Amino acid sequence: MQTVSICLLVFVASIVGTVTGFGLSTIMVPVLAMFYPFDQTLVFVGIIHWFSNLWKLILFRGGFRWRLTVTFGVPGIFASFAGASLMFDISQRVLSRVLGVFIIVYVIYLLARSSFKIKQNVATATIGGALSGFLAGIFGIGGAVRGMFLSAFDLPKAVYIATAGAIALAIDTTRLTTYIVNGAQLEKPLLWVMPIFITASFLGAQSGKHIVEEIPQNYFRAIVAVFLLLAGVKLLIYPS
Repeated sequence: MQTVSICLLVFVASIVGTVTGFGLSTIMVPVLAMFYPFDQTLVFVGIIHWFSNLWKLILFRGGFRWRLTVTFGVPGIFASFAGASLMFDISQRVLSRVLGVFIIVYVIYLLARSSFKIKQNVATATIGGALSGFLAGIFGIGGAVRGMFLSAFDLPKAVYIATAGAIALAIDTTRLTTYIVNGAQLEKPLLWVMPIFITASFLGAQSGKHIVEEIPQNYFRAIVAVFLLLAGVKLLIYPS
């Protein structure tokens, strides 16, 4: 792919990822995997994903909540290891379709019962984080599952995006370190122009922030639900 095309892809994916709190990998991995080896695709998207989550924290820093991030994120990280250990015993295609159905049913219920929410406290955040991490470990789809549980708290826009970004940043740091330690690396042509792509991710995140600011709070949850629905349909029809 040409540099300009990749920049456009990064820019659009960063907008979607900022507005919804997830979705960047879902957009970029299938496209880039058609042109680059899968290990390079994962490293490239992992780097962009890391910076995209960093931009979320910077741009929505007013919504950052240490307590929610820790009580939701830490159990999620540990539970993801438990879920990942089960992933190899079950067909990944079957798992993806099950997750797709689960997300679709959740979104339909959420849209039908727009007032539905789970009370946010230490207990519910811990349980939600552990469940989302466990399911993400099994299904390999972290952002959508995390977004599904965080949306149940009906959080303010900035808090939702900053929390999702902080948790994903911690996970991405571990993931990228693992890739690099195991020898995965980018080809030099991609590595040399990486600053351009990182800049495109920032511009996309900044554009996404402007979009979020224009979305009324009472519509924000519905927009996240629509993107969750799209993710669910994709998993059902085109499983990983």
